[in-house]
Amino acid sequence: MKEYKVVMLKLGLSRRAQKLEDTLNQYSREGWQLNHMAQAWNFMILERDKNR
Repeated sequence: MKEYKVVMLKLGLSRRAQKLEDTLNQYSREGWQLNHMAQAWNFMILERDKNR
C-alpha cells in the first residue's frame, strides 16, 4: 500500500533550482519519491510504501 504527501513549494525567485533540489533530497532521505510536479513548480506529490 502506498501513502502520499502533497508539498507546497515556496522557492522564491533566486536559487530556485537549488532550493528544489535540496527539498527533493530531504524527502528522498525519508523514503519519499516524486510522483508528480505541477507545471508551475508550486506543489509536488510524493509517494512511498506505507509498510517500509
